[in-house]
Amino acid sequence: MRFIAINNGIDRANQQDSDFTPFLNIINEWYAKDTSKKIRAVMKSKGEAGEYLCTNPPYGYMKDPENKKRWIVDEEAAEVVKRIFALCLDGYGPSQISRILKEDKVITPTIHFQQTGRATRNAPPDNIFDWDNKTVAGILERPEYQGHTVNFKTYKQSYKSKKTCYNSEEKWFVFENTHEAIIDADTWARVQELRKNKRRPTRTGKTNMFSGIVRCADCGEKLYYCTSRNFEARQDHFVCSTSRLKGKEVCPTHFIRAVVLEQGVLAHLRLVISCVANHEEQFRKAMGAKQKAEVKRELAAKRRQLTQAERRIEELDRLFKRIYEDNANGKLSDSRFQMLSDDYEQEQKELREKLLRLNEEITKQEEQAENIDRFIGKVRKYLDLEELTPTILNDMVKAVYVHAPDKSKGYREQQIDISYDLVGILPASLLNELQNGETA
Repeated sequence: MRFIAINNGIDRANQQDSDFTPFLNIINEWYAKDTSKKIRAVMKSKGEAGEYLCTNPPYGYMKDPENKKRWIVDEEAAEVVKRIFALCLDGYGPSQISRILKEDKVITPTIHFQQTGRATRNAPPDNIFDWDNKTVAGILERPEYQGHTVNFKTYKQSYKSKKTCYNSEEKWFVFENTHEAIIDADTWARVQELRKNKRRPTRTGKTNMFSGIVRCADCGEKLYYCTSRNFEARQDHFVCSTSRLKGKEVCPTHFIRAVVLEQGVLAHLRLVISCVANHEEQFRKAMGAKQKAEVKRELAAKRRQLTQAERRIEELDRLFKRIYEDNANGKLSDSRFQMLSDDYEQEQKELREKLLRLNEEITKQEEQAENIDRFIGKVRKYLDLEELTPTILNDMVKAVYVHAPDKSKGYREQQIDISYDLVGILPASLLNELQNGETA
């Protein structure tokens, strides 16, 4: 084989040209490496400044015709994105959602991009309605739908490699509220929780809305949903997975019928909604979140203390430099310098500890007050609750813990604890006090 490079003036038949080839390869390698380094630096600078690094916006958004660096909502695609998240809240997984979209003849993102004149890397499918479950899963996991810019989710090891690697979330750069949100933060967070507890249909094809939510109160593991084609609805039940797999010696059998569980959770939900809706301010106080005006006053006072502490730390740094110079110039004795230095260092140490404590208190108080408000907002949506649906259950409830049955009184009695989203388990004593008006 004879190698000829016209631009570089190389011909393998000429020995002198062949002698120079290795050096030329090294120079080309350096040039490619230097170019890659410069491109990485530019991308890093843009990413840290909050600019979009991707060429095209995700499905549901489009570039603003008047400003290519700005994303606007693609209304047609955004409706599909909202529907996908709503179906997930209804208890459907990516495979089931893709099947529903296909049956309803919803065009795939690739076809939508082609119809709207956007370039796409993927070849169009033979069936324009053939949604893939990986596409649905990718949509459900994109934080950009909350209105955030998320940079540095992926990287490449080297300019020589085309393989895409994924960064951990700690290395992401997230810039909030950079474009209009399609999905609100509560819905997105709840969907991520549900995605962690994947629910698979049984061999009978039956599913239950409590699958993945109901857990054993003793071992904390999931309860298996047990059913059969010959079972009536009243016979479907849940049983502890640890007890089933490892035996009753490891964890006693926790058994509860699905209809009993649904009735119990629905009754408790109605009670909570009634108590919170009718005694909103008392609920805030009982949960440790004071009325909004009080919270604002306390936070303002703590922020003032925070600012004063930061200023005092800066002032102590200046004072320390001054006494150091005085000591070096002989204006201040060593013993006096040591005494003042120790005092300043001790004061700075105490102030830094105070700063940490104040920051933690402010963050905790802001989150607590915000979570209470968000929970009350959810309660207001279901004031006339008649029937428990997967959407309502997934929106309000984070987990249900089933205890072992107690038969000591001659009849079966079983306790269940419901952990609500944002506020956790609400004690029975709190609900009783709210009902009786004792917290007022």
